[in-house]
Amino acid sequence: MHCGCGDSSQRERLFVAAGALPTELETVKADGGLGLFIRSLVGLDREAAVRAFEAFMAGRTLSANQIEFIDMIIEHLTERGAMDPRLLYESPFTDINPMGLGGVFENPDAAKVISILDEVRRRAVA
Repeated sequence: MHCGCGDSSQRERLFVAAGALPTELETVKADGGLGLFIRSLVGLDREAAVRAFEAFMAGRTLSANQIEFIDMIIEHLTERGAMDPRLLYESPFTDINPMGLGGVFENPDAAKVISILDEVRRRAVA
């Protein structure tokens, strides 16, 4: 998913034109780039967040806890645009299972969830 803001040099010019200081631009670049920064401000379209998990959920019967867990991830992506997988081991995810992701999904499913989050992040950075 692209942020829809043109290429990175165009996003940089827009950022500076909006009043950003060169040091702020460098900080944003170091934290994942302008695409990720913009995504963090506007979030991810809910449909795109759901699509990211469609293949993972297709053809399987998920438990109520697993469905709730994925729904919480989708909500986080919708609000913030990307997600650090470490958050899957913190509240509110540990409210579903004290072990977070590892308590709700076994490997290789837990690894696949992390892979999906990494892909969503990579697309924002692109």
